[in-house]
Amino acid sequence: MAKAGCLVAVLCILAFATVARSYEVFKVEGDVYCDPCRVQFQTPLSTKLSGAGIKVECRNIETKALTFLVNGTTDGQGHYVVEVVGDHEDDTCEVVAVTSADAACNVPMDDMTVSRIECTTNSGIQTEARYANPLGFMTKHASPQCLSVLQDLLIDQIDD
Repeated sequence: MAKAGCLVAVLCILAFATVARSYEVFKVEGDVYCDPCRVQFQTPLSTKLSGAGIKVECRNIETKALTFLVNGTTDGQGHYVVEVVGDHEDDTCEVVAVTSADAACNVPMDDMTVSRIECTTNSGIQTEARYANPLGFMTKHASPQCLSVLQDLLIDQIDD
C-alpha cells in the first residue's frame, strides 16, 4: 500500500511539473539612458535614467492584436526588469521607452525607443532571461561638451 501511495505522489508531482513547464515566465531586462549629444547612441557623456517608464507589448504577428502588456520603471541605475508571462511564439514582442522622469532629458529618440525581444521557448535561448537593447531619451539641446567627445570618437575610429 505504501508503494502505491508513493507512486501516486510521484505521478502527481510529474503532472504538476509538466503543467508548470508550459506556463513560462520570461525576465526582460535592459537600460534606459539620456543622450545629451542628441546623436541617438551612447557616448561617454550619456547617463542612465532613473524612474523612466517602459512597457513590454506583445502583438499577434498576423492580426496585430495586443496579446500581452506589462509596464515597468527603471531603478536608480536606469535598469529595469519586468516579467512576461506566457509563451509568445506567434507574437512580436517589443520593449518601448514611454516616459522619462528627467525633465531636462525627455525628448524621445527616433531610433532608440523600441527594442524587439523573443519571448518564446522555441527561440534557441536556453534561459528565461531576455535582454533588450538600450533605450533612450535626448535633451532638448546638445551639450557644449559633445563636440570634443564626438571628435574623440571620430579620431578613435580613424586610428583603428
